[in-house]
Amino acid sequence: MKAQTIDVKESTGRILCCTIFRTGKKLLSKGHLMREEDARMLETAGMDEVWVTELEEGEVGEDDAVMQVGNEIGCGALEIRLAAGGRANLFTTEPCCVLVDDELLKQINCTASVSIATSLNFSYARSGQRVATVKSTPFAVATGELEALISILKERGPILQARPIRTPDLAVLYTDPANGERAKQLFEHIIRQRLDRFGTSPSFVCSCMEEEGAVADALRHLLRARPSALLIASTTAPAGPEDVVGRAMGQAGCRIERFMAPVEPGNLLLLGYNDDVPIMSAPGCFRSAKPNVVDLLLPAMLARYHVSGWEVACLGHGGLLV
Repeated sequence: MKAQTIDVKESTGRILCCTIFRTGKKLLSKGHLMREEDARMLETAGMDEVWVTELEEGEVGEDDAVMQVGNEIGCGALEIRLAAGGRANLFTTEPCCVLVDDELLKQINCTASVSIATSLNFSYARSGQRVATVKSTPFAVATGELEALISILKERGPILQARPIRTPDLAVLYTDPANGERAKQLFEHIIRQRLDRFGTSPSFVCSCMEEEGAVADALRHLLRARPSALLIASTTAPAGPEDVVGRAMGQAGCRIERFMAPVEPGNLLLLGYNDDVPIMSAPGCFRSAKPNVVDLLLPAMLARYHVSGWEVACLGHGGLLV
């Protein structure tokens, strides 16, 4: 791009190189595309010359560039809005779980032409919440660079997915070695308080004694409803999948995906699946409303996303929550 100082009368169709103030009031912002009425306004304000630039061959304006990239980086329940200063923002159109391809995001952010910031992977987003922003280099991006970025995104897929959370039917099983109702009395208020953060509440609730057969029967009963996810709120902490809860999950037809999570609180996570329904036991995490592994994984589960053992293992970076 070529910057130059020109007569205000000749500035139409060119881009301002600096913000224009008069008597402490901002008239036009840096990067503004000059129109005839803008030129007349500046003349009226007593300005004869203005510092502008214009696109050269092989360049794309910053607004056009960020909109092109913004349209490629996301999918799902999203809308893109152009913002001042060569930015495009992505907003959710309904409650969502935000899924982020961190490796692709790093690769794109290594380029010199755009920078992209997103919400955290697996995070919950309310309807209308900004979950990503794209910023380009000032004024323009080289056409070749932009085409290369778009090509990578088309080949690799979007960086961000806003996966809607619709009809989040959650099941909760309370267990205790002596009396399941005791676990319910201890944890019910905390669980409801936690679920309020995600705009939901338990749809199916059951309690039982923490004995392998009883837990397996209760799991089968709750799984008949095919909930989005099933939480096991136990008063005991397992030593592994071979303990009562893990054995009961196996007896109820569940496959164990992961034991242990690199998250504190919540390192004794036990995650399994019955077909596509996730079952999560996180002992100790239902005693307090403070953030723990349940808060990290529940949005994805409510959005019916299959969380893998590898993705649980990746929670270690940032997994120290207290």
